[in-house]
Amino acid sequence: MTKPIQVGLIGLGRAGNGMHRVELDMRQNMYHFAAVCDIIEERTVPFVEAYGSHAYTKIEDLLADPEVELVSIATRSCDHYKHAKMALLAGKSVFLEKPFAMSYEQALELVKLGSQPAGPHLYIRHNRRFESGFNKAMEIINSGILGDVYEIKRRVHNYQRRNDWQTISEFGGGQLLNWGPHIIDQSLRFCGGDYTEMYSNIKHVAAAGDCEDHIKIVFTGVNGRVVDMEISGGVAISDPAYSIYGSKGSLVEIGGKFHLKYLDPNVELTKITADPSTPGTGASFGNAETLPWIEEDVEFYDEENGAYVCDGTYLIWDALYETIRFGKAFPVKLDEAAKVIEVIEKVKKNTVFENKF
Repeated sequence: MTKPIQVGLIGLGRAGNGMHRVELDMRQNMYHFAAVCDIIEERTVPFVEAYGSHAYTKIEDLLADPEVELVSIATRSCDHYKHAKMALLAGKSVFLEKPFAMSYEQALELVKLGSQPAGPHLYIRHNRRFESGFNKAMEIINSGILGDVYEIKRRVHNYQRRNDWQTISEFGGGQLLNWGPHIIDQSLRFCGGDYTEMYSNIKHVAAAGDCEDHIKIVFTGVNGRVVDMEISGGVAISDPAYSIYGSKGSLVEIGGKFHLKYLDPNVELTKITADPSTPGTGASFGNAETLPWIEEDVEFYDEENGAYVCDGTYLIWDALYETIRFGKAFPVKLDEAAKVIEVIEKVKKNTVFENKF
């Protein structure tokens, strides 16, 4: 039996203890917490008791632990670059939470350190790449049933007067660095991997702190699609998470499932031509034909396994295991992750942002 990957987890707060620990509890045949580190020593106790982990309060000590083969970094956003660089320079491969850097320059430096053939290797935690809704949407687009998809709207909406550290710029707060990496990554996939034009606007609407909580980015993809994304903590009535428009039909997310309306592919439409004549009195506007529409609902939420499968969290751990133990290519390429950071940097530079407080 293949040995579980020996993980050294840095940061045992909301993400480290509340997410990474929960996730790997379901993958104990694949992963084991060999060591943990947090500046608040009492946070290490449950890991020692449950897994026999080595406990540290200094990152340098965890990085010197010979049992650790993969360092999972779940510290604050502002520290991701620093901690990942320390681990890579210590010869440890890294699984890094988003955002994996605060600037494009930092991102490129980490990519260089973590992409050498002999290792160590850098892996970016873009788990929403594995999200069931996103992948089902891509499957439907690629099936051609909607025809030529020319516009996609992607939304993450709520109304929240948030006031934790992720609203403070000093710590890497703001939705560009929180939800931004996930939805920008998805949007770039919808765009064909890159874009030719980008419009952006960010605002501070409802949250505390000094960061943006409403983001609007519109890409024109290299594939010609318009991808319109919004992330907001200031929208009281949410738009559908996905709206997709094609030349032969549309898709909209309603209540955790997709509703599709598309032309029956088994019915050949009659050819139409534009009529230049002047319509008479009582003439209809447009074409009076009856179109062969099909409407259906498509499920994408896994009721049995719940939200962690829906948001792709468990699936990215499975992919990481396959990469480390069996040499399979990791689905999130480093240049793709770096492109996300480049977009975030451009949005910040190109937007006049006024703090409302």
